[in-house]
Amino acid sequence: MMTYKGYSANIEVDLEAEILFGRVLDINDVVTFKAQTIEEARQKFQNSIDDYLEFCQELGQEPDR
Repeated sequence: MMTYKGYSANIEVDLEAEILFGRVLDINDVVTFKAQTIEEARQKFQNSIDDYLEFCQELGQEPDR
């Protein structure tokens, strides 16, 4: 599990596709990411959270927590 800015994500492995994929937990909105390495997954997770927070701000909407 990873955490960033108060958000957590679970990482799973898809052996067939040879990728890591994750989903942000405990929010109603769907925020996902995929990567090929653990470090890339960490960066993609953080980028996804930053993008999500920016998107909510643009909409004038409170981000789900």
